[in-house]
Amino acid sequence: MKVRSGYSRLQIALHWGMVALLLVSFFSHDAMKSAWYALHKGKDAFGTVAALHVWVGVSVLVLAILRLALRHGRGVPDLPAGGHPVLDRVARLTHLGLYLLLIGIPASGLAAWFGGIDAAGEAHEIMFNLALALVGLHVAGALYHQFVLRDGLMDRMRRPG
Repeated sequence: MKVRSGYSRLQIALHWGMVALLLVSFFSHDAMKSAWYALHKGKDAFGTVAALHVWVGVSVLVLAILRLALRHGRGVPDLPAGGHPVLDRVARLTHLGLYLLLIGIPASGLAAWFGGIDAAGEAHEIMFNLALALVGLHVAGALYHQFVLRDGLMDRMRRPG
C-alpha cells in the first residue's frame, strides 16, 4: 500500500463531520433518555430533539461504515517517525475502540428503541461512557502531538495528503 502523508479530502470531511454529529448526539442525549424512560412508563415523550438523536445515530452508523471502507481501501498515513512503541500501540487501540463504538453505540440504540430491547439500551449507555473516555484520550493524544512533540501529526487531518 502506498505511503500517505495525510488523509484524503473525503476522510478529513468525514472525520470532522463525525465530530459535529457526535456533538449533536451528546447534546440530544438527555432528551432521548427522557423519551426512553417515558416510553417505559407508557407515555409518549418522543419529540423533535429525540428524533434528531435517532437520525444522528443512524448517520453516525452509516458514516462509520463508510469511514472503515475508506480506511481499508485507501489506508492511513504512517505515524510520525520516532514515536514511542507503547504510545503508538495506545493510539492504534484507541482508534480501534472508537470505530467499534461508532458502530456499536448506534446499533445498540436502534435495537433498544425500535426493538424494545432493554439490554441494548443498557449497553448503549455503557458504550456511550466508554466513547467519552476514548474521545478524551484521542483528543489528549492529538494535543500532545501538537504542543509537546510538535511532530505535525495533526496536519494529517487538516490537509489532504
